[in-house]
Amino acid sequence: MLSADFLRLGADVDFVNREADIFHLDVMDGTFVPNISFGFPVVEAIAAKAEKPLDAHLMIVNPGKYVERFAKVGVDMLSFHYEAALDESLNLIGRIHSYDIKAGIAINPDVPVEKIFPLLSEVDFVLIMSVFAGFGGQKFIPESLERIAAVKAELIRRGESHVMIEVDGGVSPSNASALKAAGADILVAGSSVFNAQDRTAAIKAMKFF
Repeated sequence: MLSADFLRLGADVDFVNREADIFHLDVMDGTFVPNISFGFPVVEAIAAKAEKPLDAHLMIVNPGKYVERFAKVGVDMLSFHYEAALDESLNLIGRIHSYDIKAGIAINPDVPVEKIFPLLSEVDFVLIMSVFAGFGGQKFIPESLERIAAVKAELIRRGESHVMIEVDGGVSPSNASALKAAGADILVAGSSVFNAQDRTAAIKAMKFF
């Protein structure tokens, strides 16, 4: 929703309700990433009209501070960055689960995927950033395909194939098939949808089934 038109947010929420599977909410604080996106008033406005699950991606410092608040808003999926939590990641995953919310761990392109391997048995999904967190409209980093495949292989090795892999950044109809082949389960697309001449066709081109 970072790429939505905030002057006509209600219409864009209705569009996602009709055409997409989830609402991906990029929450940025201007500290963990060099940008500020939106806060609880916008999240609450989207939640009031959303008919699909809410997926909140926290690009913030001290993500644990806001878990309860996001739970009260009604998010279904909540991810935070490993880089923002480090040794507190396991505890934070447990806190998210205590609110009956799916917990995800996110990593930027410069973080070795092996860093999160010890957490794979605890999370419901992994969010692999295929651009650096902080801004929409960035160009997809091709090496992300190898990172996705490495996480997928480790999940299979551990018998945790139910854990989903979500990919965010530069996702478009041109790379959707390659992302699926690498092991992605959820594609997050912003500008490639909202800036498309035919937004419905853009989504259909990225659907897995």
